Amino acid sequence: MKARVLLVAAAFTAVLNPAPASAWGKTGHRAIAAVADPHLSGLARAHIREIIGIESLDEAATWPDEMRSDPSPFWQKTASPWHYVTVGGFAYDRPPPEGDAVTALSRFNAMLRDPATSKKDRQLALRFVVHIVGDLHQPLHVGKGDDRGGNDVKVTWFGKSTNLHAVWDSALVDDQQLSFSELADRLRRHTSSRDVIDWWVSNPIVWIAESAQIRDRIYPAGPELSYDYVYQHTPIANRRLQLAGIRLAAYLNALFDRPMPMPRDAE
Repeated sequence: MKARVLLVAAAFTAVLNPAPASAWGKTGHRAIAAVADPHLSGLARAHIREIIGIESLDEAATWPDEMRSDPSPFWQKTASPWHYVTVGGFAYDRPPPEGDAVTALSRFNAMLRDPATSKKDRQLALRFVVHIVGDLHQPLHVGKGDDRGGNDVKVTWFGKSTNLHAVWDSALVDDQQLSFSELADRLRRHTSSRDVIDWWVSNPIVWIAESAQIRDRIYPAGPELSYDYVYQHTPIANRRLQLAGIRLAAYLNALFDRPMPMPRDAE
């Protein structure tokens, strides 16, 4: 069997440097998917159901990070760059030779539109699309290129040693002590119809530019982070989660904007 996933793997060169930690953590990624879900069109919802069956969108959202524990070269090397981009200034320029989140998103979009794509590879592609949209709204997944997206910035979080990337992946979100469904409900209640209209952007270059503009403002003046950092930056993190949820719906609705043939194989 010659799975399409091997073609995807061959399209990217293995990277030597470790990837940043997974953006948003499970709580954030699941909340983004739950915010997106009510805004899906009927056609998008039907296509998604055909691809992943009874698996919910929030389950799909965390799968690419969960698979990073797989020791195979595909997950340890090839797929690593698909979670982030590097932007020295504010504008995305071009991808590195090994690819990045933008090139992966484009490739998976094409796979989902291609009627020849097997069901198994269609599942992989959809799960990555859901995940990558969330990743690109985490400011430190739009890295400057000199500190691995804040992984090299050592800080303490209420006295515990960690790094800035980990703070933004999970500590800042989980400090609210909400389940992903509680967080998603709060985010939805604070998202107006006008917000949905204003935020409905399916272009990842726009999301990246926003994250890059925010990124440099979230680096702390000192290494000790606690209540003041929470007070200042939790609203920013929550807004990025809100935006990611609306943009995920916008992207999926645009992707599944017309009926597409769906393979019936189990590959």
